[in-house]
Amino acid sequence: MKAQYRWLPWLFLAPALVIAFLFHLGPFLNTIVLAFTDATTLGGGTFNGLDNFTSLAQDPQFWTSVRNTVLYAVVVVPLLMLLPLLLAVLVERNIPGIGFFRSVFYSPVVASMVVVGLIWSWLLSSDGAVNGVLQALRIVQEPLPFLTDTSLLLLSCMLVTVWKGLGYYMVIYLAALGNVSKELHEAAQVDGAGGGRRFWSITMPGVRPTMFLVGLLGAIASMKVFAEIFVISNGSAGPGGQARSLVYTIREVGLGLSGEIGYASAMSLALFVLTIGFSILYLRSQRSEQLR
Repeated sequence: MKAQYRWLPWLFLAPALVIAFLFHLGPFLNTIVLAFTDATTLGGGTFNGLDNFTSLAQDPQFWTSVRNTVLYAVVVVPLLMLLPLLLAVLVERNIPGIGFFRSVFYSPVVASMVVVGLIWSWLLSSDGAVNGVLQALRIVQEPLPFLTDTSLLLLSCMLVTVWKGLGYYMVIYLAALGNVSKELHEAAQVDGAGGGRRFWSITMPGVRPTMFLVGLLGAIASMKVFAEIFVISNGSAGPGGQARSLVYTIREVGLGLSGEIGYASAMSLALFVLTIGFSILYLRSQRSEQLR
């Protein structure tokens, strides 16, 4: 490329770079600055050193949010790594009408989380369909408090997250399954290996890199969970707000009556460090497993 045209690629990149700075890098850097101030929605912004982080270390609400967020990731990630793979194996076959089922399984992905949350909050209410079925089958005598018990509320939100993400990760796995050798499956079938054995010994090793990717994406998404808890709990996050996630708490602190922008920014920075740390631990564990 001639010297006078070397600026041309940057000209094409300029709009995307400007948008990335204005809506991603700029706010991120501003959050780091605000985390060391006493800024509120009414003003302030005086540098206060590590006061916000000292308060975080002594804030039980913050640690409850961290516990719930980590628990969310620990439960959701393994489910998102395995269930979409099983679903992808089921819909991989080219049989009449399989396209319809693929579309049905993918449809929750394109649905609004608000709509999904409202539907599930109705299904899980004390007089909803889930409790109705459980009582009709004599599994429970009294309606289960899915929306008012902290543990059941968190579990319900986790299942909604998994249900909504099944189709998205199913598509990723479908692409990966196309690279798994069919000859290996045929040879194993000739040798008498059943479907379960072929899945464990051929399919899973063949899509292992994709499983690592799905696990990482699922972990990052779990760390940012908010809409499920907010909508399903009708904005209460359970009794006493004990089912709140870290993002839920950040929103509540930053946009609540007190409007503690500086303190919420410190929480956001803590969430960033937690997400990076969780991702690094996950990648290292997967890398060590690959080296075995």
